[in-house]
Amino acid sequence: MDTLTIVLLAAIALLVLVLVLALTRRGSSEAETMRQQLALALSQQAETVQRVERSLREQEQALSKVVEERLDRTEKATGQIVTDLRERLVRIDEAQKKIGELSTQVVSLQEVLSNKQARGAFGEVQLNDLVQNALPPSAYEFQSTLSSGARVDCLLKLPNPPGPIAIDAKFPLESYSALRAVAAGDTAALVIAQRSFQQAIRKHIGDIRAKYIVSGETAESALMFLPSEAVYAELHANFTGLVEESYKARVWIVSPTTMMATLNTVRAVLKDVRMREQAGEIQKTVGLLLDDVKRLDERVEKLKSHFAMTEKDLKEVDISADRITKRGQRILDVDLGEEPAALPPKL
Repeated sequence: MDTLTIVLLAAIALLVLVLVLALTRRGSSEAETMRQQLALALSQQAETVQRVERSLREQEQALSKVVEERLDRTEKATGQIVTDLRERLVRIDEAQKKIGELSTQVVSLQEVLSNKQARGAFGEVQLNDLVQNALPPSAYEFQSTLSSGARVDCLLKLPNPPGPIAIDAKFPLESYSALRAVAAGDTAALVIAQRSFQQAIRKHIGDIRAKYIVSGETAESALMFLPSEAVYAELHANFTGLVEESYKARVWIVSPTTMMATLNTVRAVLKDVRMREQAGEIQKTVGLLLDDVKRLDERVEKLKSHFAMTEKDLKEVDISADRITKRGQRILDVDLGEEPAALPPKL
């Protein structure tokens, strides 16, 4: 029972006590009247208490319903939040795994590029992929040995001129890595790194010229393949003097992009060479084709003469048929002077 009901019952009990005390002091008639009034008041009070209880019960039910609805909504919202949180945690775990894999790959790439032998193999693999995708197998040879004993990473088999072209894929990346590692603002260290980089590139250009340009065996130029577009851009942006030196040494510096353009040019040259080699056969075939055309023209002329004779014969046939028709009509038109035959009598 709630507090309001208890207070109302206490008030009713106190009122009853007061009325009982008053009745004991008065007469019977007045007591009867007072009892009736008390009964009426008690009845009214009981109804009031019932209404209050009913109202409180309804309010309690309504409040309970509201609380339950809010709790349900809260539980649903909390459940959705928990679900979203779990999904995000799963995504975060997947992203962390991918980041870990990427970090492992980057470390592996750094290890490859820091090791000279592994770096050379990396450049050779990239060069091999480019060459194999652009040229037929007969147009190149990997790890070809020249007469001087030098082994070139790739030899493009071009006819003379210009002759076979050697491609080197072993670029000295240590000096470039040291150049990139110089802290910003450290001018002295930057000058030292640039000088070291220039010396390494200059020496590599000289080695390529000495090893892979063989008079009478290869072309008068060779290619230095850089497996990184960044190194190629660095050379042409900040070390134009080295690029000019490579031109003078006839060692052409190429990146993956320019290497593909070079290979496309080589493919066009090879195609042109094959066309020249087959020019005699093509001319012979063209001559035979012209003879066939001449014979076809003669036969067409003969066919035309046959058609002309056939047309003449058809015209003569038409003339003869026309004459026959006209003579037959004249015969029909001749009047022999005979009476027309009498019609048979009607039955």
